[in-house]
Amino acid sequence: MTFDPGTPPPAAAHDDHVLSAWLAEAAGGRLLEVRQEGLEGRALKDAGDAAAHELLMALVAEHRPGDAVLSEEGKDDKVRLTADRVWIIDPLDGTREFSEPPRDDWAVHVALWERGPADLTAGAVAQPALGETFVTGDGAPVVPPRAEGRPRIAVSRSRPPEFVTVLAGEIDAELVAMGSAGVKVMSVVRDLTDAYVHAGGQYEWDSAAPVAVARAAGLFTSRIDGRPLEYNQDDVYLPDLIVCRPELADTIVDFVRRHGVTSAG
Repeated sequence: MTFDPGTPPPAAAHDDHVLSAWLAEAAGGRLLEVRQEGLEGRALKDAGDAAAHELLMALVAEHRPGDAVLSEEGKDDKVRLTADRVWIIDPLDGTREFSEPPRDDWAVHVALWERGPADLTAGAVAQPALGETFVTGDGAPVVPPRAEGRPRIAVSRSRPPEFVTVLAGEIDAELVAMGSAGVKVMSVVRDLTDAYVHAGGQYEWDSAAPVAVARAAGLFTSRIDGRPLEYNQDDVYLPDLIVCRPELADTIVDFVRRHGVTSAG
């Protein structure tokens, strides 16, 4: 049976925030369908990656036909380097978690980069198994004031980085293990954690949509040494990232500058 993503809201015709949310949710619906097809392990991972990528490519071509696309699962068409608008997509962030039902810590990332500001201008992160989509624009989340208690830092459940363990010791923080990169960033947006600090190697599609949403929510985002995050670059390798509450930014950047990064994950 052919998957029907439905019709986007009328506002999606002119509002990139609305369209990015609909795209992420449509791909999420397709992924939930794939999860019910009886596949396991690598076969489930591969089927999910392919299905979400193919759907997103078709939908962007239909609804924004003049835009370029950079997708983790697609060939990098360098026409994007001269394009005014580029959708940066991770069709399935957290394939390992996706392949382990009923885990919900995987996501779909859809972000838009525009040449005018040379920056991200819209984005959405869907967590389909959670039934949530986090967006930019009018529906952007607002992070509440931080509660009392120890700071919480999101880390990989399989490869917790050594330097973040040292950082946690210095600022008396609690480490909270979870799945995909997007889920970790959304954990800060959702006030489940206060920071996500990563230096283990990522690409633009791993962080573009989460960073767009985090910025819209009022969070601090940067490279691990405090430099700005830059997208739609010739080399899409963007290995490190800080997303945190603004009040923690100086402390984290200063720690990295003083101690460096000895190990990562």
